[in-house]
Amino acid sequence: MERSKGYALMFLLGAFVAGGALGFTADRVMDARHGREMRGPRAYRQRMAEELKLTPQQQASIDSLIEQKHRQIVTLYKPVKPQLDSIALLARDVSDSTHAQIKRLLNPDQQVRLDKMRAAAHKELAERRGGDTAGRPPGPPPGAPPY
Repeated sequence: MERSKGYALMFLLGAFVAGGALGFTADRVMDARHGREMRGPRAYRQRMAEELKLTPQQQASIDSLIEQKHRQIVTLYKPVKPQLDSIALLARDVSDSTHAQIKRLLNPDQQVRLDKMRAAAHKELAERRGGDTAGRPPGPPPGAPPY
């Protein structure tokens, strides 16, 4: 019974990571299509203000609501954060193992290029997260590659 719970947990974690990777990829595709360089919550708020032509009062009210939403979400995740942190470490191990297995299938030139791709994905993810994940809802571990 305990083993099946472990498998179920790993399946859910895999689905979570896969969903994150798909979302990450879709976001990059949409940004490339629309020529956007701005990213992150501030960029989203700025884009919203520009596209909706918000007044300064509307923008301040919306910013306040978004901050309130963020605090509420952080509060929701607080009780399970230790478990999610533990899962994130396991997910990193799975990711590292998968990376190593993929590298074994590649020639030396491809291995170097794969490592560069992974490093770029790590860097972009860290930038998207603002370099600080404290107080944010959990997601894939910082630096998790897109696979």
